Amino acid sequence: MIRLFAAIAVPGDVARALAPCMEGLPGVRWRPAETLHITLRFAGDTPEPEADDLAAELSRVVGKPLNMRIAGVGTFGEGGDIDALWAGVDGGEPLAMLARRCEAAARRAGLKPETRRWRPHVTLASVRRIEPQCIGAWIHAHSLLAVPPFAISQFGLYSSWRGGDGATYRLERSYALG
Repeated sequence: MIRLFAAIAVPGDVARALAPCMEGLPGVRWRPAETLHITLRFAGDTPEPEADDLAAELSRVVGKPLNMRIAGVGTFGEGGDIDALWAGVDGGEPLAMLARRCEAAARRAGLKPETRRWRPHVTLASVRRIEPQCIGAWIHAHSLLAVPPFAISQFGLYSSWRGGDGATYRLERSYALG
């Protein structure tokens, strides 16, 4: 089994622009800049044959280079059940279409349909135990986050490897757009 997901890597200059909002909250685990990404399709733990099929099906995904921007912040979960902090991603219909095509590729590869609604975002931190008021203050302080638009010309299939310091990601295959 290999834990897989299709995603767009956040470019280094964009990750640096996000850095100022990735501090100041004890009890969260900030993601390293090199792991920031926009998930298109999470596959999870995948048997090797299906992983190969997924890689092959993703190579059939077509799309044009994308222009997108990162704006605003939020959380997954509410109150005492918040488990992640994120920055919003606006890529319009072209980004949504790419995500749908990755979903279709996953289904052709034999993966079960994704049941969660896709919401484009960059996960900034995992939350352990923190007072909701602190998170509210963080959201208020960064609610106007706006990163200049950037272009993307590829996406990738990544593997995720769990360790004591959190997950590390490895690019398994890269797919050009355009």
